[in-house]
Amino acid sequence: MTNKRNIFLIGPSGVGKSTIGRQLSKLLKIDFFDSDQEIERRAGANIDWIIDVEGEKGFRIREEKIITELTKKNGIVLATGSRSIISRTIRSHLSVRGIVIYLKMSSQPHASHTKIHKDKTMFKKMHFLPGIDLEKFENTQNLIYEELSDIIIHSHGQSIKAVTKQILSLLDDSL
Repeated sequence: MTNKRNIFLIGPSGVGKSTIGRQLSKLLKIDFFDSDQEIERRAGANIDWIIDVEGEKGFRIREEKIITELTKKNGIVLATGSRSIISRTIRSHLSVRGIVIYLKMSSQPHASHTKIHKDKTMFKKMHFLPGIDLEKFENTQNLIYEELSDIIIHSHGQSIKAVTKQILSLLDDSL
């Protein structure tokens, strides 16, 4: 990949965006960013604290600002927060400023995988709130992911190495 295009990874929490993103950036010799980690680094606090103090709206404002800034860079891999795609501004920046790759996983394994990763704040809070129809939420979110993506990777059951290799192959074909 000679062109320094941006690669944006989207998908549900726990699907491997950060791990795969780090591998891609290493192999492509470009910078890697994780929007959630960048928010925490700049705030000097974890996402739980930000949401407790500023509310979800405050968190989303921070998220939009940081993703807007990061997508202006050239030649990066960015792992986005699972619900960042709710923002039209973020969706617009992602679609215009790089290649959007949706790491898709079936909802059943995803839900059990996410329970293991207790630090995945947003999904954890939604998953256990009474009255939230998780299946309906996931279906809506999946439709947005699919609409936004340039490439869809079905990552369930594949190793990080296999998913990374598949992405690199598809990126070579798309340039």
